[in-house]
Amino acid sequence: MEQMITIELFGQPYTFKAEPDVEQAREVADLLVREVGKVQSQQAGGVNHVAVLMLAALNIANENLELKKGCSSLRTDLSQRFSHLIRLLDSSLNWA
Repeated sequence: MEQMITIELFGQPYTFKAEPDVEQAREVADLLVREVGKVQSQQAGGVNHVAVLMLAALNIANENLELKKGCSSLRTDLSQRFSHLIRLLDSSLNWA
């Protein structure tokens, strides 16, 4: 079921449809609001809204890429460990 979610950025409300996972859409919207607030607090007074949104989007995208790289590295490490364990198990079973 679709539901409407409203966030406020720069004193303006923005409403969008969220479906099917409303909770995840709310988390994403809250993340954007937090990141925009963080960027705004770091900038001197005269930065326009588009620049703030771009910086917030770049920060979120950078964090996303870092997480993806971390997951990829973890998958590679786990795959190597599992392969090693399987070889050890195979070796132990062949001795029996």
